[in-house]
Amino acid sequence: MNQPRPPKIPRSVLVLIHSPALEVLLIERADRPGYWQSVTGSLDAEDEPLDATARREVLEETGIDIDAVGGVLTDWHQENVYEIFHTWRHRYAPGVTHNTEHVFSLCVPRSTPVVLAPREHLAHAWLPWDEAAARCFSPSNAEALRQLPQRVAGRAA
Repeated sequence: MNQPRPPKIPRSVLVLIHSPALEVLLIERADRPGYWQSVTGSLDAEDEPLDATARREVLEETGIDIDAVGGVLTDWHQENVYEIFHTWRHRYAPGVTHNTEHVFSLCVPRSTPVVLAPREHLAHAWLPWDEAAARCFSPSNAEALRQLPQRVAGRAA
């Protein structure tokens, strides 16, 4: 018999996966066809380090092992607080209405194979950063993608 899932922790990561040329990997949600996003996911435990959450979610959702592909994971030290969509509030404890999202970017070679978690995502696409921002349903995801060129340029300087 299936045990009920514990409520989700209202702290999550957003990981913008991109190539050195700023092509961005977007994935389409299985539970909401037509809803495209970057990798996201909640902490599994209150004390789970944010970078560990980011690495776990990238592996679970895309099959990308960051270390194996030589990826560079960067913590932007940016938090977005947003209201949780009513559609997904049942996943959280009663009375939880907002989530704190921690933003990361991940640079990987464009040739990196992507293997989606079929229960979570239907399709993936590599798009120029501005096209990816326009396709995202999440305002915080789209805004982070619009910041990507400056963030990457800042790291290179």
